[in-house]
Amino acid sequence: MHKYFLVVVFSFCFFLNYAQNSIDEILFTVANDPVYVSEFTRVFNKNIDLVKDESQKDVDEYLKLFINYKLKLKEAETLGLNEKSSYKNELANYKSQLAQNYLTDSKVTDELIEEAYYRTINEVKASHILIRLADNPSPQDTLKAYNELIKLRQRVINEGYETVKNEVHDGKTIYAEDLGYFTGFKMVYDFETAAYNTKVGEVSMPFKTRFGYHIVLVQDKRESRGERTVAHIMINNSRKDSLQESAKQRINDIYLKLQQGENFESLAKQFSEDQSSSSKGGMLSPFSGGQLTSIEFENEAFSLEKVGDITEPFQTEFGWHIIKLYNKKSVDDFESMRPELEAKVKKDSRSQLINSALTNKLKKQYLTPEEQPDLSYFVSILNDDYFSGRWTLPQDFKANDPLVKIGTKQVENEAFGNFIVKNQRRNIPKIDFNRLVSNNYEQFLEKELLQYKEEQLEVENKDYAYIVEEYRDGLLLFDLMETEIWNAAKKDSVGLNSFYSNNKENYFWNERVDAVVASSAKKATIKKVQKLLQEKQTPEQIKTLINSDTSIDVIFSSGIMDAQHQSLPKDFEFKTGVSDVYNFNNAFIVAEVKQVLPKELKTFEQAKGAVISDFQNYKEANWILDLEKKYKVTINKEVLTKVKSQINN
Repeated sequence: MHKYFLVVVFSFCFFLNYAQNSIDEILFTVANDPVYVSEFTRVFNKNIDLVKDESQKDVDEYLKLFINYKLKLKEAETLGLNEKSSYKNELANYKSQLAQNYLTDSKVTDELIEEAYYRTINEVKASHILIRLADNPSPQDTLKAYNELIKLRQRVINEGYETVKNEVHDGKTIYAEDLGYFTGFKMVYDFETAAYNTKVGEVSMPFKTRFGYHIVLVQDKRESRGERTVAHIMINNSRKDSLQESAKQRINDIYLKLQQGENFESLAKQFSEDQSSSSKGGMLSPFSGGQLTSIEFENEAFSLEKVGDITEPFQTEFGWHIIKLYNKKSVDDFESMRPELEAKVKKDSRSQLINSALTNKLKKQYLTPEEQPDLSYFVSILNDDYFSGRWTLPQDFKANDPLVKIGTKQVENEAFGNFIVKNQRRNIPKIDFNRLVSNNYEQFLEKELLQYKEEQLEVENKDYAYIVEEYRDGLLLFDLMETEIWNAAKKDSVGLNSFYSNNKENYFWNERVDAVVASSAKKATIKKVQKLLQEKQTPEQIKTLINSDTSIDVIFSSGIMDAQHQSLPKDFEFKTGVSDVYNFNNAFIVAEVKQVLPKELKTFEQAKGAVISDFQNYKEANWILDLEKKYKVTINKEVLTKVKSQINN
């Protein structure tokens, strides 16, 4: 839990100082530091519904709380708590985490989430041909692969996919594969997009992924089948058995035993030859359409309608199977899946589309040129050491030359030069230096734009500014209260004992009873219990007589209870013996009071928790009086009158 949230309890979630409008009036000052009307009214209106104490809904009373809050902040700054490295680090980490919610393009994100949902509820069946390319391929290799796939595409259209597949697939540089059905997030995003954008029966134009260039043939599209959880019993096709029993005969014998009512899980453990699942009663991990290599197995699993149903024996390339259905799950609606889809989108390669959209938006916002600046100087200072991770900036590097301007910030060569140094990796394939520098610059500019946006957030976004200020002050108050009040009060044993001695009248046990209380929904039952208690039967004996293995008609509670105890009605009479029957909480109760305990003083140890809390409040009240003397508070009465008028209207 963040420290701030603990402070909320003590400071009423005050949202604080944001840049003030020049016409905003000063409501009061603390040691000449101004506090503006807009800040007070914003805090008052935001928190008024959260305040349970009616007196604090009065403007004057609330103003006292707010002044006390400002006095504490002033003291924290005077003590230098805002200069502590631990405070600065925690605040910086929080700001960075919070900023991520504002550093995104919501429109593009929403579109990608909606697209992801459509692709989750619809499956594509496809085959593809891939020509593998090395990392950072040359333009010549790229063009060659593209042109080759144009030819293969035409052949697939004219001759059919199977013919071309059998001829070109070598499993090394060219892959021709049937992919079966798949949904969103099962393939890399570029491949997924090409498949979903290609009509059934058509072949896409060549497109690039990180693996190389592809064409994709879309054979079918259908609604998603959802998810299934099944167990299976499998007998291998090539099984060896001294009885010379065939796999088909073996599976049929097992199926007959199932028909006779024998337990599926037990039979799977005894006879299934799938070693990965037999010990678990044949249980498999949940799967959705297109996830399994065996289409036959998947189709059989999805053909089962009711949980507990089993298939007849069927054969796949792995052997003979019987499947039992344990759970079936349809695809959830969009709103239910939205959080999960958003998380996947932001982790997936498609998140780069969000980053690119935001980068383009920030370029326009901060008047950053779309075209790259002249990067020839960086090309000129690179050498082959870069590809072994040993390259460094030259001694005469022009670090202070301007590179690009982002808003009011002038970015110089030094920042980009250091970025290139940090971005180098050992043993990477060699590429043209112009491409290398250009690629690095795009990554560098995106990073710089996001960093500049984060630096400007407190000025540009009021919501962000309010939350940061709230957290900033919350951290200060936590450290201050912990040091000055909470820890100090707990450690001051002399002060605690003295406070207890001077305020003993606040620490008494109220009148209590040592009792056993019986409760039942039936009045007749509780009357029977009353009679049994009068006959000196114990609760254990009574439960034996009234309750059974299949029915609980009476429940007992026992212990020391005061008038507010949940087991006792408000009009319960505190006297020894078996009580009358009371109608209480839509049930009936009777109690056996063994002893009535009079009101008595709590010992220090018994009252310690309450004493510490009260002592902390006492110390804080006196501390506030000291702060009022230390920091002069001046209220603008005329402005306060106007504030009251505005709030009350």
